[in-house]
Amino acid sequence: MPVDPLPEAEPFVAEVCWHYFVNEMTQAEIARHLGVTRLRVNQAIQRARSQGMVKIEIASPFVPRLSLQDGLMQRFGLKRACVAPADPDHYDYHGPVGAALAAFMAERLRTGAWHRLGVSWGMTLQSAIDRLVQESHPDLEIISMIGGTSRGESFNAFGIASALAGRLGARYSLLAAPVFLAPQVDRSVFLSQDIFAEHYDKMGRLDAAIMTASDISQASYLIRTGLPAGISAQDLTRAGAVGDVVGRFLDASGQVVATRLNDSTIGIELEVLRQAPERVLAAAGPHKVAILRAVLQAGLATVLVTDDVTARLLLDQP
Repeated sequence: MPVDPLPEAEPFVAEVCWHYFVNEMTQAEIARHLGVTRLRVNQAIQRARSQGMVKIEIASPFVPRLSLQDGLMQRFGLKRACVAPADPDHYDYHGPVGAALAAFMAERLRTGAWHRLGVSWGMTLQSAIDRLVQESHPDLEIISMIGGTSRGESFNAFGIASALAGRLGARYSLLAAPVFLAPQVDRSVFLSQDIFAEHYDKMGRLDAAIMTASDISQASYLIRTGLPAGISAQDLTRAGAVGDVVGRFLDASGQVVATRLNDSTIGIELEVLRQAPERVLAAAGPHKVAILRAVLQAGLATVLVTDDVTARLLLDQP
């Protein structure tokens, strides 16, 4: 027989609402997951509705997993960690994190803290955009931090920057180049064009940056479709890479691995990225733990948005 927690605890009510409204779990599934009665789940939902917690979105948009969040901040020197509860029966490493990222972005936009926002690409960012409400921020500029690809247009660098700007009523600036140049193209000559000088100047003056990270597997869009001819996932693994952030492949300690991609990547330099006052890393999934830890150990993020499954794995491993 499940033993109910204190019924009036707000974190409990918020977690129930998250699973019910965001993860679309049934009340019976939530009761089994939390080890409480279905009646208690129903009471929590009714209490949230009566107190105005549930409107169009959950007023407490990501459940405060305080121990996980505090642990992540202490372990990796973060200013903030946002941990969303995942649906354990139907695991989706984009949806809950996207919802939490959208809530974080909405909060920061309300403060007027951002005027130049750098973005990378990925389905987690697309998931966040899908959950943002239409707003008007004419003084905000969305700046793509990485070149694009010819496929996956809805969530590649071009699609993300333009879609986010459209949702927020903002301006946007695209890095109109491929993420990797062909071997015969001289990167320094290519970037000497005026259009790139202006864009790289903007990337050096970001108020904030939002980035995702990918591992080296077929789950990664960049690995599946974006690598140039002559470079394979096996080559990157042999070089010590565990994944990439903004197109830069890192080893387990957070150092850029030595490959010929370094001379052909078009995107923000990591030392320039570190100059942005607020750097948000949004990603989840057991397959991404190694690259997330690498990015965090490299000091590339000040804020982590992830789910509870990934947070526990990050903290459990030394």
